[in-house]
Amino acid sequence: MTTVPWHAEDASAVLRRLRSTTRGLDDDDAARRLAEIGANRLTRTTPVSPVRILVRQLASVVVALLCAAAGVALVLGDRLDAAAIGAVIALNTLIGFVTELRARRAMDALLRFEVPQATVLRGGGRRIVSSSELVPGDIVDLTAGQAVPADARLIEAAEFRTVEAALTGESLPVSKDPHAQLPVDTVLADRVTMIYMGTTAAAGSANAVVTATGAATELGRIGALVAAVREERTPLERRLDVLGRRLVWLSIAVGAAVAALEWEHGSSLGLVVETGIALAVAAVPEALPAVATIALAVGLRRMARRHALVRRLPSVEALGSTTVICTDKTRTLTSGNMAIVRVWTAGAEFVVDDADSAFADDASPLHFALEIAALASRPQATHDGASAAGAGRDPVDAAVVRTAGRLAARHRTIPDDPRVGIVPFSSVRKLTAAFHESTGGTVAYVKGAPGRIIDLSGRVVTADGNARLDEAGRARLRDVNHGLAREGLRVLAVAFGIVDGAVEAALDGLTFVGFLGFMDPPAAGVKATIAQLRAAGLRTIMLTGDQRLTALAVGRELGLLDSDAGLIDGRELRTMSRRELRTRLPQAHAFSRVAPEDKLIIVGELQAGGDIVAMLGDGVNDAAALKKADVGVAMGVRGTDVAKDAASIVLQDDRFETIAAAVEEGRVIYDNIRRVVFYLFSCNLGEILVLLVAGLAGLPTPLLPLQILWVNIVTDTLPALALAVEPGTADVMRRPPRRPDEAILSAAFLGEVALYGALVAGSALAVFIWARSYTPTHAITMSFMTLAFAQILHLGNARSDHAVLNVQGALANRYAIAAVVVSILLQLAAAVDPLSVLLRTAALDLREWIVVAAFSSVPAAVGQVRKIYTSMRR
Repeated sequence: MTTVPWHAEDASAVLRRLRSTTRGLDDDDAARRLAEIGANRLTRTTPVSPVRILVRQLASVVVALLCAAAGVALVLGDRLDAAAIGAVIALNTLIGFVTELRARRAMDALLRFEVPQATVLRGGGRRIVSSSELVPGDIVDLTAGQAVPADARLIEAAEFRTVEAALTGESLPVSKDPHAQLPVDTVLADRVTMIYMGTTAAAGSANAVVTATGAATELGRIGALVAAVREERTPLERRLDVLGRRLVWLSIAVGAAVAALEWEHGSSLGLVVETGIALAVAAVPEALPAVATIALAVGLRRMARRHALVRRLPSVEALGSTTVICTDKTRTLTSGNMAIVRVWTAGAEFVVDDADSAFADDASPLHFALEIAALASRPQATHDGASAAGAGRDPVDAAVVRTAGRLAARHRTIPDDPRVGIVPFSSVRKLTAAFHESTGGTVAYVKGAPGRIIDLSGRVVTADGNARLDEAGRARLRDVNHGLAREGLRVLAVAFGIVDGAVEAALDGLTFVGFLGFMDPPAAGVKATIAQLRAAGLRTIMLTGDQRLTALAVGRELGLLDSDAGLIDGRELRTMSRRELRTRLPQAHAFSRVAPEDKLIIVGELQAGGDIVAMLGDGVNDAAALKKADVGVAMGVRGTDVAKDAASIVLQDDRFETIAAAVEEGRVIYDNIRRVVFYLFSCNLGEILVLLVAGLAGLPTPLLPLQILWVNIVTDTLPALALAVEPGTADVMRRPPRRPDEAILSAAFLGEVALYGALVAGSALAVFIWARSYTPTHAITMSFMTLAFAQILHLGNARSDHAVLNVQGALANRYAIAAVVVSILLQLAAAVDPLSVLLRTAALDLREWIVVAAFSSVPAAVGQVRKIYTSMRR
């Protein structure tokens, strides 16, 4: 038999199922249940150890190739080469370890939602116990400001409301009703008969029977979702892994071919092995992992200056690869503070905006409606920028007081007749009233649910004065209310009347004044940012726990939605097959009434369709999706600890515009990493071709293993580092994102690498052949110098698609100029003691240096001429 969910059962039936009563459990029963079920705590996850992170840094194909080369060098007694290669391995591993070492604290943050103490009824008496001792069947008492210690079914409630934004995404405090009849499939945000761990009582008081504790609570279930999500590798990590595997096959193939040629030419086994080491070193761009990491770190600092804090380094580039941004609505796309945006009164409709144009007429009936609403609202705490959803602060009353204050500043203060009584809001009476003593008697100022206020009204304010309100008039008012609600507004009605006393029973025959339409308005700059992201080819999808109409209104306001077709409701989503969802996803721009597992499904299906997904959120309900996404982005100021610890990027200013800045930086970083890959691969291909062609031609080895390592680590690395800080191009946010399946080594990219690799190799081989009349050491020195200088000058080809011969292009990256100068000086130092002894080089005369300079300039000259020619043809 299917068990009825707690929220759909009557409170008395829940008590029977839990074998409890309104007097609570006795001590023995509570102790027995605690022993059976366990403490009311969330389960901790085992953190990733530093050792495991270190091992992961070593588990790469590049490291494996370098280790193999170092091992062979040791076997042959070449300790200097082995030590140099070992130093490279240590440097790369250290950089990766330091940048990847971070605490895994998502579950630890969830533990902060646990409440240390709770008030319970046990054995008929009220007592305070540790919340960890709560068990299903306990009766808990709650008042405003207290945190909810466990999931529970309400038994009694008096004007009780809870703040559930972090758990459900609902932007307003939720009024609870223990007597409501709810269907079985009621979504979490609409379960007004229940309260949940991790939420806070905002107003009123209640008692409830505990239905779930610890990991069985909704908060615990979200924790399980977070723990179950496997952290996805970023696009950069996947692409570099593909590059690494290709390097393995390339080095094996080239090494085997050259070794075979050497063996066929009668070379000794030692020479064959030494040549294999040279090829292994030449095939692997040792500087790539370090330079890529540094490029990401440079981007990290730039993003930090733009208020985006990066917690996981590869996510910097991943954000630049993003094709879809899924975002929470409340306090991410919207301000998080309710505001009056529409007022209907006396048959006229007013739009309330920042311009205050609606307040221009001092006699406007709009003013009277706002005065009534202000008098019927609770005084609010000083506005310090905190969310209106905070405990003890009603966001609707805060919005009324704020708008009335603007009116008073422009015209007159609100009447301060002495208040003689109030009727507080409750979910049953659906209104609030304030009674003030005036010269004409006791005046009631009332605001509340439109249907309730219409029923209590006998007259209505019109453009011609007050008129009797008949049934036809009531029907017209209901139509106005429905029209405002269809626009996604939360609607309240206001009325007033001279009454016989300051009691609720006197509220009858009121004069209806008008409707106030409330909305959590879009945050400043969000609409423009969404348009900017759209121009950059990124689709924004809004995920919210709010009602469909609210989501539709906000989506239209932000330019996300043109019609209902782009919006999918949570109920609809949960009845869809995965195939149907995949069909609808390309046209979807908003989801309403979504639960945490719904967000997880949406992100997963987008990824399955090939999208790179960034997820923005700030609540506990966003944590699993933040972790699942390719890039999780949390709000730093108002975001929960759970959301921030599950995310890889934290926006320190909580501004949606910052995500566009982060995307821009991510794209610049990817462009720079691609430049680094192009530069290093074309240089390393040049080294491979020098050795391969020399082997095929039966020539002696033109380069020594340590000379290749010197070029790769010393003279190549500084120019590559300069590429890591190359400024972005003007069109970086006017082009579509890369295809998610696009490899770094595309056909066109490989063609460019092959061209410049061949030019570098051809220059070095030409000089080597020219210098063969000299001693072998002399010839090797000249090919070594030509190769190094050709690679250094090749930096200009890698920096831009345009020529950098002009002053503006050359000085756009001052680090590139410095890198070229320093690298040239280091390479010149390689020809003199003590480096000449280490690298086995000989001194060159002026004529030989001129030959080296001429041939090493060929790749750079060809590249710049090609770029000038290409620019002229555009």
